[in-house]
Amino acid sequence: MGYQATFKRYELKYMVTAEQKTRILAAMEPYMEQERFGRSTVRNIYFDTDDFVLARHSIAKPDYKEKLRIRSYSKADAGSTVFVELKRKFDGVVYKRRIGLPEPDAMRWVEGSRDPAVIRGTEAESPQVASEIEYFKTLYSGLRPVLFLSYDREAYRMKRDASAADGGSGFRVTFDCNILCREYDLSLRSDPYGTPFLKEGMFLMELKCPGAIPLWMTKVLSEERIYKTSFSKYGTAYCRFMNETPAERAHGLAAGMHISNAGRKETALSNRANHNGRIGRRLQERTSRFGRASA
Repeated sequence: MGYQATFKRYELKYMVTAEQKTRILAAMEPYMEQERFGRSTVRNIYFDTDDFVLARHSIAKPDYKEKLRIRSYSKADAGSTVFVELKRKFDGVVYKRRIGLPEPDAMRWVEGSRDPAVIRGTEAESPQVASEIEYFKTLYSGLRPVLFLSYDREAYRMKRDASAADGGSGFRVTFDCNILCREYDLSLRSDPYGTPFLKEGMFLMELKCPGAIPLWMTKVLSEERIYKTSFSKYGTAYCRFMNETPAERAHGLAAGMHISNAGRKETALSNRANHNGRIGRRLQERTSRFGRASA
């Protein structure tokens, strides 16, 4: 396995302008360097239930939330390795588990395939992570691909000679722009296009750190009056599509190879009361169990 399979860290998000980004990069220069593949177009396919319980739970800003996606860092093909990622957030800490698989196997597995060859491939990569993802699929039955989301990313890491006081090796900074989403053509083999939801000239900056933010970064944030924000890409995309007017939805359907989901919003609303009771009880049990396991 040539990749990191598990992560535990804080992920802090900030909206910054192009001018602020330039000044932040200047402050970073003595301490950080661009990663080897520091510029990429990240592609994601998010999975959810028919009534979008994961998206709705995410935007409610609970203490515990989780999501499942498949991610690639370039345009995929049948031979590409992509990542099935289970991402949880509990009490402000992000826990991520991932498995690298060939793109066709990743899609088949998450969509419910029990092909022995695919299962053996997941277990060969990481039996523990495979078990966690299998449990997630059981908890949220009927998962299906619902959203393609892409963005252009610049990623920076600490220089190898950086001291612990400067931030240590675990501190990373990313800048995302050109965030696009769509509900059709849900393939990592396709080009990035869709509905944008960041204003032109704005960047989503994320600080990924195992502990406290380095003092030099805290200083530049204070000087620039940049404040932490709550921003879920998937949750924001969900809200964007659910708030479309009928005319906007019709235009979107006509514009782009959309497999019609007519009536989905109405179905989600009518099912919400019945479904939320069952899922709510499961989430309470899962939050309690996850908290004990992570203590």
